[in-house]
Amino acid sequence: MREIRGCGTALITPFDDNLEIDWDSLGTLVRRQLDASIDFLVPLGTTGETPCLEEEERERLIATIMELNDSKVPVVAGVGANSTKAVIKNISILSRFNPDAFLVVVPYYNKPTQEGIFLHFKAVSESTSTPIILYNIPGRTSINMSAETTLRLAELKNIIAVKEACVNYEQVSEIIRLAPEGFSVFSGNDDMIFPLMCTGAKGAISVASNIAPSPLVKMTALLSEGRTKEAAVLHHRLMPLFKACFVETNPIPVKSALALKGLIKNRLRLPLTGSTVQTDKLMESILEGLSDL
Repeated sequence: MREIRGCGTALITPFDDNLEIDWDSLGTLVRRQLDASIDFLVPLGTTGETPCLEEEERERLIATIMELNDSKVPVVAGVGANSTKAVIKNISILSRFNPDAFLVVVPYYNKPTQEGIFLHFKAVSESTSTPIILYNIPGRTSINMSAETTLRLAELKNIIAVKEACVNYEQVSEIIRLAPEGFSVFSGNDDMIFPLMCTGAKGAISVASNIAPSPLVKMTALLSEGRTKEAAVLHHRLMPLFKACFVETNPIPVKSALALKGLIKNRLRLPLTGSTVQTDKLMESILEGLSDL
């Protein structure tokens, strides 16, 4: 298994004016990430509007990304659903493309107990030999996976990491402190990359790196090397971007910025809508402020 660490990009899915996947733009985006020396790629997550993709689209998308990547960096494929059976089916379908790991979100809407969360991930783990990265994002799932549950799951053979997007630093710190050897924590919030990596996280699965991959790669590399003073400079420069990426529901602001850069059409599938004029103006200002990075 290839080591997964550093900065991974939670890739957006570009659409054309007819709201079909824009395959040419997807190629441009993936090559741009690779040219920026991104550490790994994460397609088919929330940022990729995956709930609005058809099964055939998901298969073609992962196949296209694997071909474009050509084994240059690890690929972590999102397979999350709020049904354990559906997650296992998604893994079965995408396994033939040989991703390096699967990203599995805590089941949303159902509001399972901690025991239910544990048994869900245990069943998923037992269905595959491919590494699993847990994903805790209470703001979207309506339930928080506790540190205790995460640490129980960390003992299972192929659960190798957690993407933590809760806002409770104490909880994430506890996971880092008590995690068994070989289990990694990734920041799921761009504004928390600096403090989490300073205290032991191995990297980030980033939204903002869709827009500014090189600075995010540099910041996480500096943090991995313990060069916190230099990393702090980048953290503060990038903080306005981190905040702006969530002034509307992700990935609305990200697509605004990428459209302003001429990389994609600013198109989203319902129920998400295009960015407001205020968001476009904000992103335009932030891009100008980061033009020297």
